[in-house]
Amino acid sequence: MDFALTEEQQMIRDAARDFAQNEIAKVAAHHDETGEFPHETIKKMGQLGFMGIEVPEEYGGAGLDSLSNVLMLEEIDAVDAAHGTITSVLGTLFCEPILRFGTEAQKQKYVVPVAGGQKLGAYSLTEPASGSDAGNMRSRAVRDGDEYIINGTKSWVTNGPVADFVVLFTVTNPEAKHRGITAFIIDTDRPGFQAGRKENKLGIRASATSELYFEDYRCPVENRLGEEGQGFKIAMAILDSGRVGVAAQALGIARAAYEASVKYARERQAFGGPIGQFQGIQWKIADMKTRIEAARLLVYRAAMAKEAAKQTGARITTEAAMAKLFASETAMFCAHQAVQIHAGMGYSKEMPVERYFRDAKITEIYEGTSEIQRMVIARNELQLR
Repeated sequence: MDFALTEEQQMIRDAARDFAQNEIAKVAAHHDETGEFPHETIKKMGQLGFMGIEVPEEYGGAGLDSLSNVLMLEEIDAVDAAHGTITSVLGTLFCEPILRFGTEAQKQKYVVPVAGGQKLGAYSLTEPASGSDAGNMRSRAVRDGDEYIINGTKSWVTNGPVADFVVLFTVTNPEAKHRGITAFIIDTDRPGFQAGRKENKLGIRASATSELYFEDYRCPVENRLGEEGQGFKIAMAILDSGRVGVAAQALGIARAAYEASVKYARERQAFGGPIGQFQGIQWKIADMKTRIEAARLLVYRAAMAKEAAKQTGARITTEAAMAKLFASETAMFCAHQAVQIHAGMGYSKEMPVERYFRDAKITEIYEGTSEIQRMVIARNELQLR
């Protein structure tokens, strides 16, 4: 398989790297400490086209391929995973379901401003009583003429407190369980919508996360995304793509932890020389490097499978799950080793490796835990349903 990058792919990678190092790096620690949403840098990223790498040009995007998006995300996440999370949600979890399942009017109204950085979007599937078990949703949407009346609570919504629009999944037919879930596009400025308090998280702290409350929210029928009962299918298809984004994020975090460790191992002096001369440190560096390169192959392969699937309509469930599983556990491994290599300094906020450690953990949890990824991979291989 040829992983040689095209000139265009190299350009988007280099542009993302330059922006991350020149713009994000200088504010990352501040936003991590305060938890403030990075409105300014996110708006600049939108203007540069990072929110719409895979969005067609007619809808305000760059019209590039899936590998270009992965390359961009890796560079952003190698500097700050919170910015990477926000970017991935906007470009994939919000824009993609509308592009794939929405009407022309929906694409023009909702994708164009988000891809261009003028508006913010969110994706809302999880509820307090339903995480991995999406069929256990308790929120409801009841048809009332030309509107749906929506009631319920959603949780762990990335961009929830700042979103202008939300791709929402809720139940229209409780008896049908997961086949009774329907997707809607929510305008957050309408009556009946309220965002809850921002979660005080361990990592990716600058990415705003909250519950969403719906109380007799009236959603026009024209804002339904796809047909009634199609929501679960839409959600799972988009999570496949989202998992490729999380895998790219994990790859970026792992790389950052590795690069910081190599630098420190060369510079830190102990017992008459750099600590990199000791076998214990060398083995850590070797293991980190090997796992990162293996993860990169899985992530790039998943991105290429996603690109091919745009023509065939095939699912990339296994490829995405394997990439996310391995890359996320690689990120956690490398971040842990980085803290150990830095020793006391690794435990201090003076160095960024403690942030990499905190940020890495979420990649093993959201958009399907590592346990869920293993279950998905095994069931597909065993052909179990």
